[in-house]
Amino acid sequence: MSETDAIPEFRKQSKEGGEVSLTNLSGFSSGIGVKSTREVLAIIAVAVFVIGGTELALRVFEVPPFIMPTPSSIFAALIGDFTLILPHLGYTLVELLSGFAIGATVGLILAAVITQFPFAEKIIAPYILLLVTTPMLALVPLLILRFGFGYTPRIIAVALAAGPMVMINAATGFRRVDSAKIALARSYGASTLQIFWKIRAPMALPMILVGLMIGAIFGLLTAVGAEMVGGGFGLGNRLTTYSSMIQMPQFFAVVLILSFLGILIYVIFFLIGKKWASWEA
Repeated sequence: MSETDAIPEFRKQSKEGGEVSLTNLSGFSSGIGVKSTREVLAIIAVAVFVIGGTELALRVFEVPPFIMPTPSSIFAALIGDFTLILPHLGYTLVELLSGFAIGATVGLILAAVITQFPFAEKIIAPYILLLVTTPMLALVPLLILRFGFGYTPRIIAVALAAGPMVMINAATGFRRVDSAKIALARSYGASTLQIFWKIRAPMALPMILVGLMIGAIFGLLTAVGAEMVGGGFGLGNRLTTYSSMIQMPQFFAVVLILSFLGILIYVIFFLIGKKWASWEA
């Protein structure tokens, strides 16, 4: 790497900076891991208290299972009907991954364009704002009328939900670069493209990961909502089916799976940020 390609090194004066990163944006800034047996025991104790207390309260007050099933019946339904739910989980993951990949790619490209060409932002920003403020589920019936009840309308809805979240956060990250770094890089003869790839993109990585995480969660919610609106497959369809048949243990078993997917999305991006963007903290 030549001298003109070298990135000037700037030391932070304080560890408690005002930067927005994957770690300090979230309330769970201490991490997701446990560091001692004491913490493990505390987590187990709280889980036992919450689950056991809920089980006991529902049995003592004789709450009908069609209103709120006990945790034991929910876990039994999850295990007993998992083979029936598993194919629908696969359908939802296909919609989520496909739509998220499309939306995230377009969002990152648009974020790079509007930060490099301010005039483009004036043209694109109103439409992005429209997408952010419009519930994507309201468009699903129109998409179904145009593309049918298959994957296509759901994937489009997920992409439209995830893309703006990725774009907004990525654009914020691209702009949160100290102008002194860019000025020094230009003094070394760096081009606009070099500045973008060697300074803006690495410095924006924490915010990009935040945008990807939020976009993935929004995409999951949109995928489930689209499945509930129309179609004969997916976890959202299972929620509609089980609720209409008053099979509440199975209903909450699907809710439990969706909660696990949301937590898994958070964990994945947290670990990626910890590995590739921990320097920002």
